[in-house]
Amino acid sequence: MTSRITEGAEPKHQQLRRILLDLATSRLAPGAAIPSERQLIAEYGVSRITVREALGQLVNEGYLERVRGKGTFVAHRPVQSTLHLASFTEEMRALGHVPTTVVLVREERIPPADTVAALRLGETDTAYHLKRLRMADGAPVSIDDAWLSADAFPGLLDHDLSGSVYSLAAVEYGTPIDRAQQTVAAKPAADDVATLLGTKTGAPVLEFDRVSYAGDRPVEHSRSWYRSDRYRVQMEVTASQSAT
Repeated sequence: MTSRITEGAEPKHQQLRRILLDLATSRLAPGAAIPSERQLIAEYGVSRITVREALGQLVNEGYLERVRGKGTFVAHRPVQSTLHLASFTEEMRALGHVPTTVVLVREERIPPADTVAALRLGETDTAYHLKRLRMADGAPVSIDDAWLSADAFPGLLDHDLSGSVYSLAAVEYGTPIDRAQQTVAAKPAADDVATLLGTKTGAPVLEFDRVSYAGDRPVEHSRSWYRSDRYRVQMEVTASQSAT
């Protein structure tokens, strides 16, 4: 860090905040340590109060995070998504992130009862079970646990499933997934979800329950869990014509 803090109209804590913000957003990776209070005091010739004010502002704004007993670190900035139908891969690329996927489960078997109902299957019909850990820029963002119609996508498990299944459905099968019904709820992370997402058991996650359709036919039933500190949903709300 080479910027200097000077006497002038701008308060010193604001000058230091700008320096640290540049460090956190363009020079250090998420999870990297910020210099200690003692180092900042020595380098910039400011008081401890000035340092704590600058750091506190950036923590409150979500750029930095404090870990008790360890120090202050660059925070993982949350992925912000508009609420629309798109594959994780397509969505992350559109937002400027690098998506990667770890396939955890790929199998064909009889699905649970709620999926049988959602996909309108017979009691003995099988479906493809695909569970994946999804990451953006190398950081875990979500777990997707999906069931897909075997009739709609024969031989699906023979394909590379680390990319967009929606693109695969459209290009390889001529069956584009064009709409979905979805609910979102805030839930505490179960042990297995917390382990995969790298967070604590009981930490808040967003749970999406979605049934996706190709035309009028349900072809996918999925549940996804997103780290609420790494994923935010943005939506536009408008008044209906009957609103008063």
